[in-house]
Amino acid sequence: MENDATYYALPATRQSELWAARTPDDFTMNVKAFAPLTTHHTDPKRLPKDVREGLSKELLEKRRVYPKDLGEDVLREIATRFRTALEPLHAAGKLGAVLFQYPPWFAISRANKDEILRAKELLPDFRLAIEFRNGTWMSERNQHETLAFLRDNDLVYVSVDEPQGFKTSIPPVAAATTDLAMVRFHGRNAETWMKANQTAAERFKYEYTDKELEEWVPRIRTLSGDADEVQVLYNNCYADFAVTNARKMAELLKAKRSD
Repeated sequence: MENDATYYALPATRQSELWAARTPDDFTMNVKAFAPLTTHHTDPKRLPKDVREGLSKELLEKRRVYPKDLGEDVLREIATRFRTALEPLHAAGKLGAVLFQYPPWFAISRANKDEILRAKELLPDFRLAIEFRNGTWMSERNQHETLAFLRDNDLVYVSVDEPQGFKTSIPPVAAATTDLAMVRFHGRNAETWMKANQTAAERFKYEYTDKELEEWVPRIRTLSGDADEVQVLYNNCYADFAVTNARKMAELLKAKRSD
């Protein structure tokens, strides 16, 4: 499973202990990196109290603060607390990958490659999965370079299915850069994909047709030959669409294996 709550606020160590204690032995949980660790903004109210107390009045009055506003020392402290909070889950062998989903303005560049490597430095014991939301990383020109960069640094490339036709669109390329391969299905609702001021349910309200899911069957089968483990995830934001699509994908993969 994937836990997105950790994107919005730092998890508590006690919560991580409970996740480890109350789940089956073979359970694993992926978690999304806290927003400032992926160059996203956050509401200062979501920062720990003692961290907020060190911020200027001007920053505290903003609804959005960015990593550059917080400064290097605060970011490192945030990373340390994120890592410490998840350590019980990691120690139990139940922490899967930490998803670093970078924003649409995060284009391919030397500086942004260094930013990704910095994330790995801050969380050295965790497996990092990288999802891009800027099309430059996976353009025809840069695709090989991007995948080689991830492969050379033992970073999981997150393959995606999402609306196409935008400058930010990532093509539906299935690629394994480590022994773990990951595919995230975001739906194909182009009308809401780039709209602001909407809920996650509105943005990801999409139920895949069988034909659309079938497009991914050979890609996932290829990934299974290139990686030891393949994870296929759906946004669980609206009704039972995620469960229905996941069940259907499992049926399609099973049928293909029987052919």
